[in-house]
Amino acid sequence: MRFSDYSLIEFRRDGRVLYATFNRPESLNAMDDKLQGEVERLFPDVARDEETKVLVITGAGRAFSAGGDVDYMQSLIDRPELFLEDIARGKRLLHGILDCPCPIIAKVNGAAVGLGATIALFCDIVIAANHAKIADPHVKVGLVAGDGGAAIWPQLIGYAKAKEYLLLGDVLTGEEAARIGLISRAVPAEELDRVVDELAGRLASGASRAIQWTKRAVNIRLKEVVNSVVEASFAFEALSNLTKDHQEAVNALRDKRQPHFTGE
Repeated sequence: MRFSDYSLIEFRRDGRVLYATFNRPESLNAMDDKLQGEVERLFPDVARDEETKVLVITGAGRAFSAGGDVDYMQSLIDRPELFLEDIARGKRLLHGILDCPCPIIAKVNGAAVGLGATIALFCDIVIAANHAKIADPHVKVGLVAGDGGAAIWPQLIGYAKAKEYLLLGDVLTGEEAARIGLISRAVPAEELDRVVDELAGRLASGASRAIQWTKRAVNIRLKEVVNSVVEASFAFEALSNLTKDHQEAVNALRDKRQPHFTGE
């Protein structure tokens, strides 16, 4: 891998384990155009890297990734044609995670919100700190949960629970998420590094071809679900990007107030 091609993701290698850290801590690693572009490239790059047998992704500072960048959301409202590019990139991102041959561990050290939650939940194993906040609050900013949430949440926790959390945009702690099966495990924050490192080490020392092909087999059905859902969910999200409610939500985020939705 050419680590020099990245400016917002930091890398560290420990044997056959590659650690990738989203590095916009001042914005809680919110996904702007540049970071999202780097994350999209990350998984195909890792797939071609013969040295890497396990990938661990996390966020610098207090968050894994706190969702969408407000200025970026406004740019998509102002230039809706950019949303088509965003949809194409979003599809590549989701399939990049699913098709990456090596196991991917999401180390959720803090907030994983919106697209941040989607990225984490598409990973093979998700280990979170007990205090971490996990949510897909697209509806709270007047958007459809189109970037993968509508596909992955029902697969992990069933339709009844998934609808509750996606339609309300409510937040779960890492501990709550583990209890309902949304993530693999939650641990005290001070144990997160050790637990993830031990797990990554076990995977890295295992039979890599057997592990990779098992991942591929398990993901066959998941890829079918993703393919059947994301075309429509992204299209609905593009429509919701044009609504007055979404613009009101973006204005409210800037003004640090609650939005007033009118259903328009």
